[in-house]
Amino acid sequence: MTDLIAAFQYDFMQNALMGSLLVAIMCAITGTFIVLKRLVFLSGGISHGAFAGLGAAYYLGINPMLGALVFAVLSAVAVTRVILRQSQPADATIGIFWAAGMAIGVLFVYITPGYAPDLMPYLFGDILTISRGQLFWMMVFSLLSLLITFMLFRQLVAVSFDEDFARLRGLPVGAIMILLMVMNSVAIVMMIQSVGIILVMALLTIPPLIGLTLAAEIRAVMLLAFLSAMLITVGGLIVSFLLDLPSGPAIVLLGVALLLVVKLTRNFIQASKT
Repeated sequence: MTDLIAAFQYDFMQNALMGSLLVAIMCAITGTFIVLKRLVFLSGGISHGAFAGLGAAYYLGINPMLGALVFAVLSAVAVTRVILRQSQPADATIGIFWAAGMAIGVLFVYITPGYAPDLMPYLFGDILTISRGQLFWMMVFSLLSLLITFMLFRQLVAVSFDEDFARLRGLPVGAIMILLMVMNSVAIVMMIQSVGIILVMALLTIPPLIGLTLAAEIRAVMLLAFLSAMLITVGGLIVSFLLDLPSGPAIVLLGVALLLVVKLTRNFIQASKT
């Protein structure tokens, strides 16, 4: 325990704690709307589209996260437009982007001159390696997400629950959907450093599910999602430090365990009342 307390005096641990706070904000806002809209699978397609951007960035010799951000946003806009037009099934479209993103990323990495880059931190994440520069951009996006949610809360909720009802109210469903998915794509890229491309869906999904298990009102769900995301990320960080485990998988597995405990506890309480 003494070693753990001493570890938090180091800059990398303090950065990881700040990163946990910002990840929790993104999970609470973006993740809640994604779960309500049942677009978790789409988030997986976007995250794998971001992998194509990573590969292209390595090949071009630019910042990998910038490449991931550009490809993630483009993937989000393209997939959303296809879904809105209903030109083909949504799951088929997402599956295509999912496979194509990984294939393009691997191809770019393969043809990059010199030694092959280490992609493990991007695939599985390492919150301990978050830099101050990354924290700055995570903070900017978190504040922007809070502002957008505050200004467009009713519209986002209406589109998330029922698109047809939102259209009857005269809301620009297409524009709101694209805005939501762009926010989702940026959040995914920001969280890649924490849990990686492969596990980012879990971090977007588990905290909102915990919130929905314990509450029905959206604001309460977001608050509970934020608190549970903080518990998961900080707890996973501590577990990874104490047991010398990768932080990404530790965070996700702790989240799964917490979700199971919450659901089993709620079911037990409901059963005891009947």
